[in-house]
Amino acid sequence: MLQEFKDFIAKGNVMDMAVGIIIGAAFTAIVKSLVGDLINPIIGLFMGGIDFTNSYLVLSGSVPEGASLEAAREAGAAVFAHGAFIMAIINFLIIAFVVFMLVRYVNQVKEAAAREEEAAPAEETPAGPTEIEVLLEIRDSLKR
Repeated sequence: MLQEFKDFIAKGNVMDMAVGIIIGAAFTAIVKSLVGDLINPIIGLFMGGIDFTNSYLVLSGSVPEGASLEAAREAGAAVFAHGAFIMAIINFLIIAFVVFMLVRYVNQVKEAAAREEEAAPAEETPAGPTEIEVLLEIRDSLKR
């Protein structure tokens, strides 16, 4: 069983998947920064200064007026954090779009490589003598 596990781990697909997960985790930090530092302020500007990350409704408990979502959670209040959910949707859409663009680019590169292989003329192998030419040569050699 240990040998089967070693074989499984050694396969290229598992290693590719591990690299993809690591890069995906790093990419998530970039997307969170993009959304939180660039997109949120722009959306908030058009929405009259509303910051979606701290947008919530208090379901039960008491929270000081204007407290952040983090402060409301620390106060022990039950909150309906719809702003965090909206930000998660925006993060997902951005990540999905970037992954779509990467897959699209990789597919275009693969298709271009396939077209080049098809378009490249096959190397012409030197044509050897035909069967008839060989037989005629043998006949001529026997006549001598």
